[in-house]
Amino acid sequence: MTQILISVTSIAEAQIALDCGADIIDLKDPSAGALGALPLSLIKEITSHINGQKLVSATIGDLPMVAEMIVKQVTLLAETKVDYIKIGFFEAANFNECLATLKLVTQNGIKLIAVLFAEYDYPESLLDAIKKAGFIGIMLDTAKKNGQTFFDYYSEKQGKEFANKILALDLTFGLAGSLKLENLVMVKQLNPSYIGFRGGVCDENKRQLALSAEKIMAICNLNVSLL
Repeated sequence: MTQILISVTSIAEAQIALDCGADIIDLKDPSAGALGALPLSLIKEITSHINGQKLVSATIGDLPMVAEMIVKQVTLLAETKVDYIKIGFFEAANFNECLATLKLVTQNGIKLIAVLFAEYDYPESLLDAIKKAGFIGIMLDTAKKNGQTFFDYYSEKQGKEFANKILALDLTFGLAGSLKLENLVMVKQLNPSYIGFRGGVCDENKRQLALSAEKIMAICNLNVSLL
């Protein structure tokens, strides 16, 4: 079954997501960029509050692909006991150095998810390289939070091909980026492991406003009904 991931910014929002049936609680600061990071102290508080009820993911923030910088933040974030750590693959001339260093991190049991962005063009070899570095999954998101989704950058055929490549590597596959209730049916046709929401479950569909329990429940209920 495709799981529903809800991005939250506080204990109160995490509780709303839990009460409404979210499968994965994602910790992120929408005001700090595409993958804005919450303070480590707040991440610890939210993770402690969730207390194993659901899986928890968190992002390291909008960092450049500099190995030393990313590994430092991943190491700090791992100490908060989140289940998954998301790393945004922002534009870079070469991802290999960073991936080689992160392989040492995954060998220590830290579960990493690579977040790719629909607006960017990546080397064809990148998916295999991410797999070889020990990542457990790949997520396709949008870097520009302007209301456009990956459907604005990928044709239906391209979306299916991308999804199939990831699933063929035996990696989890997540989709996110300005998605709303009306996108759920089409998104599920790509057979993602999970679908992420933030703006589409907030008041006025604006990612920096408050979460809407009604919208989260509608998405979770539709997700179940589409089994």
